[in-house]
Amino acid sequence: MKTSDFYYDLPERLIAQTPLDKRDTSRMLALNKDTGAIEHRHFYNLPEYLRAGDTLVLNNSRVIPARLLGVREDTGYPIELVLLTDKGDGVWECLTRPGKKCRVGAKLSFGEGKLTATIEDILPDGGNRLIRFHYEGIFLEILEELGMMPLPPYIKEKLEDPERYQTVYSKTPGSAAAPTAGLHFTPELLQQIKDMGVNIAYVTLHVGLGTFRPVKVEDVSEHVMHSEFYMLDEENAAIINNTRKNGGRIFAVGTTATRTLETIAAEDGSVRPCSGWTNIFIYPGYRFKAIDCLVTNFHLPESTLMMLISAFASRDMIMRTYKVAVQEEYRFFSFGDSMLIYTNKEDTHV
Repeated sequence: MKTSDFYYDLPERLIAQTPLDKRDTSRMLALNKDTGAIEHRHFYNLPEYLRAGDTLVLNNSRVIPARLLGVREDTGYPIELVLLTDKGDGVWECLTRPGKKCRVGAKLSFGEGKLTATIEDILPDGGNRLIRFHYEGIFLEILEELGMMPLPPYIKEKLEDPERYQTVYSKTPGSAAAPTAGLHFTPELLQQIKDMGVNIAYVTLHVGLGTFRPVKVEDVSEHVMHSEFYMLDEENAAIINNTRKNGGRIFAVGTTATRTLETIAAEDGSVRPCSGWTNIFIYPGYRFKAIDCLVTNFHLPESTLMMLISAFASRDMIMRTYKVAVQEEYRFFSFGDSMLIYTNKEDTHV
């Protein structure tokens, strides 16, 4: 299968630059994966597709203000960092700009010296840097003061309220990008869903900027995914397993929740409490074990996320549906509209 098989034409005007005033008023394209039928709804209609005994699985990772603007200490030259992965002991894997000014041994300063750093290594795959930070106090508190939200490169408008790039249920700091499928939920909508007898379960997957990294090989099978850290605790594993046992459907909210569950799941779809790193790459031909339905956003052409949803429905069905979404002028990408891919079948994994 070729990367170009997942290309579609998208007018730039359909790339959403700002979030809507009210999260759940975004449009929602509902795709029945069994029939290919499409309905044009709004996100507040999501409860109509849920049944008592189903479970929504949400990724509760919280975006850290991972973008830092600073200078080289020796020259004063401006430097931009995006923190990607915490390697422990004060060392982070970072994206750097400009790369030519970020040589091994260079010393950096942020916030007039409140935070300093030393570049320790250049990684071979992509040229990211390993950078050791020096500071007094709590690192995340310093980031909250000095850092900015690392918005995707296709968003050009300034974000007035940083909380709009967080889900309302975000809890565990660590992501360099938001799990955007969940941005449409409001506390009131989540309560309405709970009141219906639908379970809510949480996983944590810290999203890296590899989410936006283009696939540079033409043969899809040769692409290597970035690794991301995930966690599932005992309480939430039990909710998911009981849902499966009782014939309910698992609705994964987002590709991050999907990748976490598919990494952890046994062949029978059961999950266990655990944590670790996943670089699972899901593309057509993959057999899903853990999820029945998927709440997601509209994804970039030729991206790994397009490949994942094409594996979940089918490539032909997804490409036809995206053509409709463009014609109907849905809003695309992080601040854009929502897509629900669902089945009404019970016990889909039996």
